[in-house]
Amino acid sequence: MKTQTFTASISQEGELFIAQCLEIDVASQGKSEDDAINNLKEALELYLEPPRPTVMPKLRKFEISIN
Repeated sequence: MKTQTFTASISQEGELFIAQCLEIDVASQGKSEDDAINNLKEALELYLEPPRPTVMPKLRKFEISIN
């Protein structure tokens, strides 16, 4: 697994700490600075996950009788 380093800007709004990644537009929050950073790490991991393959729905035509 490859690692990459990012920079976070941390600010406090009321009782919550906001962590904003400066390289990628992703942010998270927490009750402490450490919580905010840990939540930001999780958010970035999810954001950077490779996309899942799209499953195309099966299309079928059908007829009905109308009186």
